[in-house]
This record gives sequence, structure tokens and C-alpha cells, in this order.
Amino acid sequence: MDVPERKPSDARRPEDFLELVERARRGRLKLYVGFAAGVGKTYRMLQEAHDLRRRGVDVVVGFVEPHGRADTEALLDGLEIVPRQRTEYRGVMVEEMDLTAVLRRKPQVAIVDEIPHTNAPGSHNRKRYQDVLALLDGGVNVIGALNVQHLESLNGLIERATNVAVRETVPDSFLKQADQLVNLDLAVEDLQDRLRAGKIYAMEKIPWALANFFKDQNLSTLRELALREVAESLDRAGIARRAPELKAAGRVMVCLASNPPRAKTLLARGSRMAGRLNTDWYVVYVETPEEAPNLIDSEAQRHLLANIEKAKELGAEVVRLKAVDPAAALLDFAKTHGVAYIIVGRSLEPWWKQVLRGSVVTRLLREGDEFDLQVVSFVDHESRG
Repeated sequence: MDVPERKPSDARRPEDFLELVERARRGRLKLYVGFAAGVGKTYRMLQEAHDLRRRGVDVVVGFVEPHGRADTEALLDGLEIVPRQRTEYRGVMVEEMDLTAVLRRKPQVAIVDEIPHTNAPGSHNRKRYQDVLALLDGGVNVIGALNVQHLESLNGLIERATNVAVRETVPDSFLKQADQLVNLDLAVEDLQDRLRAGKIYAMEKIPWALANFFKDQNLSTLRELALREVAESLDRAGIARRAPELKAAGRVMVCLASNPPRAKTLLARGSRMAGRLNTDWYVVYVETPEEAPNLIDSEAQRHLLANIEKAKELGAEVVRLKAVDPAAALLDFAKTHGVAYIIVGRSLEPWWKQVLRGSVVTRLLREGDEFDLQVVSFVDHESRG
């Protein structure tokens, strides 16, 4: 069954991906984005693979998992499939995309499904999206697929909205690598009908799915997020393509403490704000004398390093400053680096301690008149998006 594709009026036709392929040295990336399993991402990718093959393009299947869906399995016939790499993990034989084999084969286009997947230990990269980046660097064009709930900056918001934890994520910076984004939209009722008909999961899993992830409200929320995310990405790409000078002058700065309780919330907020403004963003950490690496405990050091790595994954430039006065250092950096928007977490200390010690947030509010300051509350778990 072919799933209709919703596209903005100014979007490229899917077949025009070939025009990008022919002009590129580095590989080009086309992503099909959906809001849930079963909307037709894999099916549409394989249809496009057949279309490209008929037009004389050298296309292979790098990794596709049909999940027992007969219509999808039928579309694999006639396509070259690069054999998977088999790895034994905890006594079980696991199959992964063989990155080395695809690079050695060097087709014009490789089809790669389930991009947020975490590879088995011992693989070339930890995550499949990193395999895709390696293919692009190797000059291989990629057509791939993922669902919106796997975007890192939406992860907390989606967990709160649906009460479903999504463990596999990709950084938003990966989405920005895409030369083409195609949203595969489907009415919630139609998707649920497909589920009941056994076209998505095995029959024994259907009641659980309908009672959990595939509830009306969950799917409606995810569908709205997918439509919004793709539309915003296309808008940003259109602005950058038409007039690079229109890129927002004001940058975003996220203030990170050595061990903030909700660093993930602050980083997600910064990533999304910078994306909507089509601007660069910084994550700035001020190391005071009492927070020197040899003075903070190992757990705090571990959290700090993990937060810095996560910020880089999300596309931020991470800056470490050394200063006795954190507020003054942050304001000075913002003034000299074109920052217009500052994001900081609300202190969890009692108000009287903040008064006695002097709060960084209070100083930023009092002395940062020229900046838009967003103080993120950590009540209700994390930010509300």
C-alpha cells in the first residue's frame, strides 16, 4: 500500500534527488520522516530505489528490516542487498549494516533504514546515524528514514506527552545534514486500521500497541510534531538557500553549570531555539577556582564531560571559561560573541541562600539588559519544549 506524501508547494519532487546526486562530491542525504512505525517510510524508500534503478542509477540496500511486512519484503526483490555484518553479542548473533562493505562497493545511492539504531559492540560506529555520515563522507548518497520521536531535542517532550520513553535518539544536527526532507503523513485512524489489520506488528502485539504507544492522543501529538519539525526545517533551509545574509544576527548562549540537575533540558531548549532562529549557539561553562578539575568529585566531572559531549552532538560550540565571577564572565562572553539570547536554569537552592551568596541568574537579569534572558524552570520534570 502506497502512503500519500504531504509536501509543501515549493518542495522538490522526490525524483529530483537524482539532480543533487549528480552534482555532489560529498554524498547527499535524503530523509523520510514519519511520526510512527507503519506510516510507510521503508515502503517509500524501496519504491524510490526501484525508480532510481530504472533510471540507470547504481543503488543498493545498505540496511532494511521489513519486520515481516509482506508488501515491504516484496519490494526488496530485484534490488541489490549488501550482505550484513554478523556479530555475536551475549550469545546471540546480531546483524548490522556492513559499513566497510558498502563503502568498498561504493554505489551511487544506498538505502539505510532505522537510522537511530544503536549498533552492536565492536561495530565501526556506536550509532547507525554515524555510519550514514561515514557513507556521505565517502561520497555515497543515502536515502534514509527515521521517526520524529527519535530527535534528541524532542525526547523529553515526547516522553512527557506520551508517557513512552524512547531510548534510541539522533542529534538534531543530523537532521540538518539532510538535503531533502520528506514528511510521510497519514491520518491517525488510518494508521490504527493498518495496525489492526496486522500490517505493522504481529497480531499478538496489537492490543498492547493500541493501549500504549498507538493511543489516539499519542499519535496526534507525534503527527503534529512531525509536521511542524519538517516544515520548520524546510523553512530554515529555504532562508539559507535564498538569502544567507538573512541568517539571524543574534546567537543563542546556554549557561551550563558543572553538574546541573537538568542539563538535558537546557541543551534541548538551546538546540531548538537556535534551530528556529536559524542561528549558531554556544554552550558556555565557567570554571571557578573551587571547580577546578582536581577539586570537583569524579561523578560531577563525569556528568560535565557527558553534558559537553551531548552539546557537541546537538550542534553547539562548547566554550569553557575560567573566572572567579561566573556572571561577569558570561555577560562579557555574550557581549563579545554576538549573543542575543541567553538560556539559564533556575537555581534549585533555597531563596535565602541565593540572596546570601548572590545568584548568577539575578546578576544576569540585573546587568544583562541588552539580552533576552530565558530562565528555564525544572518543575514538572523538565522544560515544556
